[in-house]
Amino acid sequence: MVQKIFTFHGKTVEEVKKMDLKDFAKLIPARQRRTLTRGFTDAQKKLLIKVKKANEGKYQKVIRTHCRDIVILPEMIGLKILVYNGKEFLPVVIAEDMLGHYLGEMTVNRKRVEHSAPGVGATKSSAAFSVK
Repeated sequence: MVQKIFTFHGKTVEEVKKMDLKDFAKLIPARQRRTLTRGFTDAQKKLLIKVKKANEGKYQKVIRTHCRDIVILPEMIGLKILVYNGKEFLPVVIAEDMLGHYLGEMTVNRKRVEHSAPGVGATKSSAAFSVK
């Protein structure tokens, strides 16, 4: 069996991790590239500081964040980040194939609509169902 080696636009994960931010921005789509060139917000900078400390082994807690609009960068690979979806923090383990996507894309923030039986005061046509 041949094991497939992951490449990101022709670069291995180690090569991508060694790149600086400008070189990595050239590999990702235009929307994400524009986001990176405009710079990071204060909340995104705090998240990147925690990511850097976690990679060095100085940050032992699980990283929790509300920043759903940050682009997944190479230094985040392998980390477990809890992302807020509007109600709770959902765990996301960053993999190689998530590079260049937004962190918010990895957590679903909308629930499926589930309807039940009609309630009290419903119209006559919906009362055809049994109320049991």
